[in-house]
Amino acid sequence: MFKKILIANRGEIAMRVIRTCKEMGINTVAVYSKADEESLHVRFADEAVCIGPTASADSYLKPANIIAAAEITNADAIHPGYGFLSENSKFSKICDEHNIKFIGASPDMIDKMGDKSSAKETMKKAGVPTIPGSEGLVPTLEDAQNVALEIGYPIMLKATAGGGGKGMRIAKTPKELASAWELARQESKLAFDNDDMYLEKFIEDPRHIEIQIIGDSYGKACHLSERDCSIQRRHQKLIEETPSPFMTKPLRKAMGDAAVKAAESIKYEGAGTIEFLVDKHKNFYFMEMNTRIQVEHPITEQVIDYDLIREQIKVAAGEPIKGKNYFPKLCSIECRINAEDPNNEFMPNPGKILTLHFPGGHGVRIDTHVYSGYVIPPYYDSMIAKLITTAQTREEAINKMKRALDEFVIEGVKTTIPFHQKMMEHPDFISGNYTTKFMESFEMEP
Repeated sequence: MFKKILIANRGEIAMRVIRTCKEMGINTVAVYSKADEESLHVRFADEAVCIGPTASADSYLKPANIIAAAEITNADAIHPGYGFLSENSKFSKICDEHNIKFIGASPDMIDKMGDKSSAKETMKKAGVPTIPGSEGLVPTLEDAQNVALEIGYPIMLKATAGGGGKGMRIAKTPKELASAWELARQESKLAFDNDDMYLEKFIEDPRHIEIQIIGDSYGKACHLSERDCSIQRRHQKLIEETPSPFMTKPLRKAMGDAAVKAAESIKYEGAGTIEFLVDKHKNFYFMEMNTRIQVEHPITEQVIDYDLIREQIKVAAGEPIKGKNYFPKLCSIECRINAEDPNNEFMPNPGKILTLHFPGGHGVRIDTHVYSGYVIPPYYDSMIAKLITTAQTREEAINKMKRALDEFVIEGVKTTIPFHQKMMEHPDFISGNYTTKFMESFEMEP
């Protein structure tokens, strides 16, 4: 087992890793930028090293500074958390070269799953359902129409060089495809100087459901069931829950088996998440794989009663897993509490916390790094806490969340607490009737 782990991250995830390390008898090293001198992870780690100025490009994203901190403190492993360098294959490789264990995926694995088209090909070969579409580029409109007939309408026409929604068009009929073809190509040509197109089936009213997996260094993997992350804004998750209210036992088995198959086909080592889009007919399609711990991992921990950070560390230290799959025994919901103003387009709202009162009681968990008097810096992610409630039933978990949100007092900065309070009263959320489109029609009244 490792003697000392450096946490190459900040905020609540750094605190989360420190707690597990302490319980395992492993010493910890915190790294921090000038902006984070007063952060709790600096205070609670056994050692702390300043790795640069406020900008993340000069501190948390600087591999050389982090490796230097690991070497001067004699750390034998690095936990990258999520974000920053957690899915950076170059950083994973540098750790290997310096004989420091990177608690995460290998460089090859990160590269393999980081590129969406090669990840899709890898999954196809493994027999995991992927979104039907053209085999590579579609050179002419006639070819596009033939592919569309083959996979069935509606389809999404996409520019291969696209980004930010440019060069994308939905077509529900051959006639719509004909007009969308020219428009998408022109837009792509103007924006990227490239009008190459490909086709994908358009998934109507999808849900974003992910499967948590763990793989060991012996080629064995298991799944720890699903998380429903469909409530999101601009692809940023806001609320997550497990089990998904949309889930059935046959679907959970099929998605779990597909995720394990995916992990074992690439001999994946560590904690990872296979993300799927699930249509209204309960057909599921591989979307992407995250080769790191997820922000929303606590809800899985709550319903299967396992510490995922501990499992990550054990697997990285070469311990084998049992290979048993785990299923939810309880219901758990997570609300991300961000320093943002929900009445003003969710604009970030950094500043000093003047008053702080955390909720408590049975089944209430808070993962955070903030305290009364803490100054939220404007330089990083706006998330300041994760509020997790767990109960025997979904209805109880929602009622517990309502109560916990009412108890949660933060003064000095605006937060997303009012948004979450409104969500817990929303009839579509209460009934579990929501998709990734939910926030498009949601209105935050003053």
